[in-house]
Amino acid sequence: MPQQHGPRRARIAFSDAAAKQLENITSESDIHALDRALVVISVDPDIGAPIPGDTTGPQLRQYTDDVEAVRILYYVTALHTVVVVAYIEV
Repeated sequence: MPQQHGPRRARIAFSDAAAKQLENITSESDIHALDRALVVISVDPDIGAPIPGDTTGPQLRQYTDDVEAVRILYYVTALHTVVVVAYIEV
């Protein structure tokens, strides 16, 4: 029997600002919390709530995990294969 693969995940990329924020996270618990939130977004990029605003660019979304105290602002590419993280709050 062939093995079933899990759902296809989107690749996570970081804007320059988010990459700089990521460099400043040093707490292992914060890194773990952020990692869990990024996995959730990569599995279901539409999980975050749309942020109202300009419609000329990609739709900015916000994912908040109250249990882990993580907030991520991101947008998804047209084919839903890449999630670009714009802002991280842990």
